[in-house]
Amino acid sequence: MTFSTNAPILFVIVGIIILVVFLQSVYFLVKALRRAKEIGMDMGKMKKTMRTAAIFSIMPAVAIVISVMTLSKDLGLALPWLRLSVIGSLSYETIAASNAESAMGLVFGTVESLTAQQYVTIALVMTIGIMVGIWLAPILCKRILNGMVRIEDRDKKWGDLLQASLFIGMISAFLGYVFSDFGTVFKGETTGLIPVLVMLVSAIVMMIAGVLVKVTKWRGISDYALPVSLIVGMASAIPLTMWLG
Repeated sequence: MTFSTNAPILFVIVGIIILVVFLQSVYFLVKALRRAKEIGMDMGKMKKTMRTAAIFSIMPAVAIVISVMTLSKDLGLALPWLRLSVIGSLSYETIAASNAESAMGLVFGTVESLTAQQYVTIALVMTIGIMVGIWLAPILCKRILNGMVRIEDRDKKWGDLLQASLFIGMISAFLGYVFSDFGTVFKGETTGLIPVLVMLVSAIVMMIAGVLVKVTKWRGISDYALPVSLIVGMASAIPLTMWLG
């Protein structure tokens, strides 16, 4: 029997998991509304908040759909649908999947079919890798937070500097992936420029959004800035790839 990344049984399993997560969300939403009534919160404001949150979830959802389509070329639809519906992001999932494929001698984005063993290996790398953060959060986060609070209490300037450094360190990890193939440019290959230029396009879109927020004073733009920059960046990869080969 030939393995398929889009086998019906995979969609059944994924559908059950996502249904459980969805029901959990509904359960806690109902609990929150009941608690809000108990403590006398304005239900008009609650409904307005829920309506606003629903509206501003549309654009990020579009970015997620595009992310699923990006990963589906190699992994089929079921696994990306599960990963990006429950916990995960395009940046992490792509890096995890491409690293797993690379270890097996495959090139991300060019895989026509996977064996069951390769599929399970990639799924385990994507799943276990991101779960490390969940396991470490209850163990380390409180200690880290207390340490940062103590530093801020002693010297707020150094506390702000530490937070900025941690954020830059996180961004640097992703930048390393973007520039990992840039050295090939010096050998006459242009493919290493594509992720760099895609990043620059996304950055420019984000800067334009920042300017619009300052000029128009409409804070809602900031809610759409990230998904829009993500979509435009991914869309720009198509003409850039055609141009640079």
